[in-house]
Amino acid sequence: MQVGDTIDITGPAGKVIYLGRGYIRVKYPGKPEQIRFATDIGLIAGGTGITPMLQIIKAILKDPSDTTRVSLLFANQLENDILVREELEEMAEKHDQFSLWYTLDRPPENWSYGSGFVSGEMISTHLPPPGPTSQILMCGPPPMIKFACLPNIEKLGFSEDMYVPF
Repeated sequence: MQVGDTIDITGPAGKVIYLGRGYIRVKYPGKPEQIRFATDIGLIAGGTGITPMLQIIKAILKDPSDTTRVSLLFANQLENDILVREELEEMAEKHDQFSLWYTLDRPPENWSYGSGFVSGEMISTHLPPPGPTSQILMCGPPPMIKFACLPNIEKLGFSEDMYVPF
């Protein structure tokens, strides 16, 4: 960016707070607060959308009494774009309750994870299935949420009380 350039941003569209032991507080502007419970949490992050997801993962894994299972599907354009990769892989290796899957728009040769946009197959393979104790949290670029995540989540049978885009 150059001095004097402008950008458009959006403010927080909602707020998700992990309360611990599977409890999640969801608060959207103008709507009543909800407390949701999950034994399985699926996270879909795109690019810098990993930031709040990392906090949720750390909160779950640092509490030995928290048995919540957490799965992360992390989408990026290039392998070098993967933020906090070493930290994520170390946590996945040390904690059986955390699973990790990447997808890249432009993967290198011999890439052992997914390629392309977030798909229904990726979601059904790497995140928990729809159910009364499953939650899917999504944070990333608005087009990813709108065109890749939400349509696939809904096709797979997740109802609105089972997912939160933010």
